[in-house]
Amino acid sequence: MWTSSSSDTPKEKSSDQKSLRRLAQNREAARKSRLRKKAYVQQLESSRMKLAQLEQELQGTRQKGKFSLGSGDQSHSTSGVLVFDAEYARWIDEHSKQIAELRTAVNAHASDAELRTAVDNVTTHFDDIFRIKSTAAKVDIFHVLSGMWKTPVERCFIWIGGFRSSELLKLLLNQLEPLTEQQLTSICNLQLSSQQAEDALSQGMEALQQSLAETLANGSAGPLDPSGHVGNYMGQMAMAMGKIGTLEGFLHQADNLRQQTLQQMHRILTTRQSAQALLAINDYFSRLRSLGSLWLARPYE
Repeated sequence: MWTSSSSDTPKEKSSDQKSLRRLAQNREAARKSRLRKKAYVQQLESSRMKLAQLEQELQGTRQKGKFSLGSGDQSHSTSGVLVFDAEYARWIDEHSKQIAELRTAVNAHASDAELRTAVDNVTTHFDDIFRIKSTAAKVDIFHVLSGMWKTPVERCFIWIGGFRSSELLKLLLNQLEPLTEQQLTSICNLQLSSQQAEDALSQGMEALQQSLAETLANGSAGPLDPSGHVGNYMGQMAMAMGKIGTLEGFLHQADNLRQQTLQQMHRILTTRQSAQALLAINDYFSRLRSLGSLWLARPYE
């Protein structure tokens, strides 16, 4: 006896339709997954290319820094570091000439007016080196801060790209005689305020270095990490670059302190005392440079 299976047909059809829907859903999910993966890979490649471009641009900036020193003949594109080193060498030569003129005026017992002119020339010339350093810092702040433009011995004493004002004032206290009680008090107060400002800047530099180290240490993924942290890496580098950018401000503040200290020193001292002070400062730095040159020229065993 033949029995019809028509009663099972709706169930079979319903089961087949569910299977087809699941297959369609799986295919659609797989298609979307492939699209997402493709978009992610494209984004990863785009980020990698942007990072490579950024690193190339940074390298080019370090190697081919460009800046103008204000003169038409010097405004052509060139290496900022080499321009700065050349400008500093010229500054030293001119400074030596002005110091020689000042020393001649002092030894010849020139009038106060003539001596004042010579003192003002040297003081104004100090302003030039601060301007040159400020311009060079925009190209390579690390070159200026490290003191690579100075001799090895000078670099041992460098502080944020230059000399410590408080140390120079301490030197002058032993060189300038006679000083009135009021002058002595004023110089001691200036030395104290300079020391406090230097300590504050030094603490700021230490805090910046610590913050920069923490920024770099907090990233666990490299630029090509397969986990997809390229964006995080680039953001981390951008944050670190921003912090490095603040170094220029520290140099500006340190040079401003040096400049103000020299100006305050001249207000405290008489014209002849200012002349003696400038000669003493020059002699000190000259001995440092000479010692550095002797060190470089020492015979090797």
